[in-house]
Amino acid sequence: MSAIASIPAGERVRLPFRVGRVLPAVVASVLLLAACGQSTPVPKPLEITKDTACSLDGMVLMDFPGPKAQIQHEQGAADFFCDTKEMFSTVLRPEQKKRIVAIYTQDMAKTDWAHPQGYWIDAKTAFYVVGSRREGSMGPTIGSFASEADAQTFSKTYGGKVLRFEQVTLDMVDLSGGVMHDRHM
Repeated sequence: MSAIASIPAGERVRLPFRVGRVLPAVVASVLLLAACGQSTPVPKPLEITKDTACSLDGMVLMDFPGPKAQIQHEQGAADFFCDTKEMFSTVLRPEQKKRIVAIYTQDMAKTDWAHPQGYWIDAKTAFYVVGSRREGSMGPTIGSFASEADAQTFSKTYGGKVLRFEQVTLDMVDLSGGVMHDRHM
């Protein structure tokens, strides 16, 4: 006969003092840890089509040279950018409120600068060349690369400094002036 079967009907089972206090805390901790393990799956990068427009200015991405970027949010559509400066400007602003689950840019060592397609890489692990002579859709841009060696090669050819994602600052991605540097975007 089991221990439960030997308890008369209607009797309360009393747990030892410590078990009665500790058990609820253990159960709550296990539930909290289980909830923490549930994360939003990281979406794959989306490809640019002839109709993909920049989220900031409406420019059609395929019409312009240089690296593009996209931000995937926990909810809602992805934001596309015709230039890496626009992506950084958006991510680095304190008023950014949407929960970001992925940021992608293009590996410019593998795609054509004049007509970049595909070759999406995780923007947070990429290497960036700031201050080069190469221009993107909005004039001077920031080249993006999957490998540091490719970024260094680009830097030696076109100038600029190689940085990691977290080293790029808001003052490096000033969007004032637009492509002609004659007005704010």
